[in-house]
Amino acid sequence: MSLPLLPGNNFNRNVGRENFHRSQHWGICNNVRMLVTEDKPGIGGHPMLGQKVKPKYTEYPQGEGANVPSWVAFDKQVLSFDAYLEDEVTEKRQENYRIRYYKIYFYPEDDTIEVNEPVVINSGLPQGIFIRRHRICLPPPDDDRFYTVYHFNINIDVVFYGRTFKIYDCDSFTKNFLRKIGIKVNPPGHRPEDPYIKMRREVLESVDPYRPYQSFDTLRQFLEYDGKVLRFFCLWDDSASLFGDHRELILHYFLSDDTIEIKELLHHNSGRDAMSVFLRRSKLPKYGPPGVYQPGQLTERAVLNVYGDLGDQQPVNGYLLDKHQLGKQDQEFYKDSDLSVGATINVWGRKVLLCDCDEYTKSYYKAKYGIENFPSISIKAPPPPKIDRKFPPYNGFGSEEDSLRTCIGLVPTPHRKNFKKFMEEDSYGYVSNILRYFAKMITDKCADVDRLFVISYFLSDDTLSVFEPIERNSGNAGGMFLKRIRVKKPGQEIFKSELSEYIKAEELYVGATVNVNGYLFLLLNADEYTLNYMEKNTDRFPFSNINLALQKLKETESKSREIKQIFSAADCKHTKVVDYNTFRDILMNITDGKLIDQEIITISRHYQLPVIVDTDLTALMSQVHEKFKKNMFENFDRLIFTCLYEDREKKHILPTKDVKRLCKSARLPLSDELLVELLSRFEDSEKQINYEAFFSALNWRMNPMPEYQSPPYLKEKCEDIWLGMPSPVPVKYIRYLALLKDVYGLEDE
Repeated sequence: MSLPLLPGNNFNRNVGRENFHRSQHWGICNNVRMLVTEDKPGIGGHPMLGQKVKPKYTEYPQGEGANVPSWVAFDKQVLSFDAYLEDEVTEKRQENYRIRYYKIYFYPEDDTIEVNEPVVINSGLPQGIFIRRHRICLPPPDDDRFYTVYHFNINIDVVFYGRTFKIYDCDSFTKNFLRKIGIKVNPPGHRPEDPYIKMRREVLESVDPYRPYQSFDTLRQFLEYDGKVLRFFCLWDDSASLFGDHRELILHYFLSDDTIEIKELLHHNSGRDAMSVFLRRSKLPKYGPPGVYQPGQLTERAVLNVYGDLGDQQPVNGYLLDKHQLGKQDQEFYKDSDLSVGATINVWGRKVLLCDCDEYTKSYYKAKYGIENFPSISIKAPPPPKIDRKFPPYNGFGSEEDSLRTCIGLVPTPHRKNFKKFMEEDSYGYVSNILRYFAKMITDKCADVDRLFVISYFLSDDTLSVFEPIERNSGNAGGMFLKRIRVKKPGQEIFKSELSEYIKAEELYVGATVNVNGYLFLLLNADEYTLNYMEKNTDRFPFSNINLALQKLKETESKSREIKQIFSAADCKHTKVVDYNTFRDILMNITDGKLIDQEIITISRHYQLPVIVDTDLTALMSQVHEKFKKNMFENFDRLIFTCLYEDREKKHILPTKDVKRLCKSARLPLSDELLVELLSRFEDSEKQINYEAFFSALNWRMNPMPEYQSPPYLKEKCEDIWLGMPSPVPVKYIRYLALLKDVYGLEDE
């Protein structure tokens, strides 16, 4: 009879189990799939009889970030603990135990521990790595488990292989790490002092270790800082003493032996001896001595007695030093920590101010002391007050510059002109650098009202000349009205100490009134070079700036429709252009006289209608024949033979470029402009020329032309009438629609 199937009545251990799988050799360790062959459980994952489960690694609280393995999350992170160990000392009467200090390093990535003992000089003990890095088991009876991070804290004891380490402190990273994983960190403890080290220190303090053979080791400092010098720029204010002034110095601090050298900057013609060394290289005391020490008075140690053995054997000589150093003079010397920009040092009674330093010195103090701010102080002494020299007034003899030179020196020297300006602004080639204006005289005399003049301003030396064109039956002789000279501005005192002001190029523009030695001239117009020069240099001639001129027109934008109607009424034939006189009158009326003549000319030139110059062929040929007659050129038959040789197809025509090349090679006495215009009259639509007809027309003996009449050069004639005076106008016709579109945005309807 079998027992009932009730709890406690069945000895089958598989009752109630659901998993009878065999353990797999593949598993997960630290979230990484790997082959696991050790300590595998039995059927259903239950441990077999006598089997102990291998302890797991430290488990930390699950965070919000990515679930990465511990050897990735805690890579290069080490927890550092400070601990000490009481080591018993047997068979020694002087001490019973020693205190040995250790560093315990815990690696969270794999729970390994390393114990290191810092090296102490002359300790007599083997120090260094005390326990190599590996996992350490807990003390019995928990030796089947290993130390984890939860077993460490401050003011606790840990046992490693039978030795008890007392942890008394840790670093800041370790404290933060323990707090983050939920461990309450205890306050730091007290580290006891090693009695043996204390006894040794007391013995060394009671017994003076100095001997006659004592030496100070400065080799390390020399090898480390040899050739490295700090440089400061200094200033010594000696103006309080008689004939004293500000002295500029350079301080060199040698890091190899803490010595200081000071040199003086001697300027040219300073009046001082050529001795640049202000202080020779030596240690500089902070407090200068009250007097001069005698030789041997300043010593490190005082010698009390000298002894020796005068026996037959090798003599033994020695001397006794002052143990208490009673005769030693206490002196403090300047170190690198005492030097800084803005500090004042005592150089044997002289107050020297450190004003600035070089880049190496700044990098040295930044690396060693963490100083980053170096406010520099001006080393230059303030300039002395300037004394205004007073010169006697001009006496009327010679020029003002010559009279001034006689007052400057005992030996009069000529006035130095601006040679650079003369070389830059002097005429060269086709550039004249001369501004020419067409002017009339402003006078009440009826005989002088119609007189016209040409005013020339020379940019090289700021001189001015006035020329009157010769006009027949005018009653005036004409010619040079004023020779080339600098003209003074009116209203200046004649006999004064200051130099007079003269008329400048910026004061000359169309529409301006110029006072030339009491004669008033109204500038009516200017030549092409002058207008181009003013438009290129708008900074000096603002009235030639097209943008400023158009800006004045934009102020009347409210009357834009009315202005367009005025221009349309003036253009009766609907040619979309107006002449200059009409254009000027309209602009004067709509701006109420705000625009001057120079600005109107600038606008007119900008919107002018291009003029096509069509020279009469007869006049052109007359001019060309005149050139040939003066140079006695008659090689026209040879040119025709050359063209026949070039004309392989015998068409009696050649390209224009070939004919021009032949003319150049034959050296025709014609300018490039005249030759190009002449060729353009004889070429056809295909850019070809009948060379026989061309050179036959040039033959002044076979085909003579009327005598060439040169235009009069004394006075230009013009059909236009401007302000009741015959004068050339700058522009013939102006495109007013383009002006209205740019200024007011009005389109052509």
